[in-house]
Amino acid sequence: MANDPLSLTFAALADPTRRAILARLAEGEATVNTLAEPFDVSLQAISKHLKVLERAGLITRGRDAQWRPCRLETAPLEQAGEWVGRYRDRWEGRFARLDEELRSIQRGTAQSTGRGREKGIENESSTGIQSSTEEEKTHE
Repeated sequence: MANDPLSLTFAALADPTRRAILARLAEGEATVNTLAEPFDVSLQAISKHLKVLERAGLITRGRDAQWRPCRLETAPLEQAGEWVGRYRDRWEGRFARLDEELRSIQRGTAQSTGRGREKGIENESSTGIQSSTEEEKTHE
């Protein structure tokens, strides 16, 4: 598994138990026991989940005498959101072009405009769609 921060964040978010723990921590600090209450798993299992979240930088654990509260750290979530946001506009643009092409085909205008099945689409660039690899190269 990759050890870059973004990969660690997405790997941590891949598990529904860890996402539920983060949702609970969004309400405020909580102890391991409090976090474990809604789950039918051992404290040891919850501790392992917390270690994954901590390694990803999504939580920190404090120390207040005997109390070790866990708290949510939002920076990695913000970074993941920014990464997704960079691609959102492109994805939405692709979907919009696909919607328009489908509407055109449904209206039967694809044949009259030279677009669609009869003529075919020679390559992606003729439709203004770039592959993900091409897009990523242009943004590096």
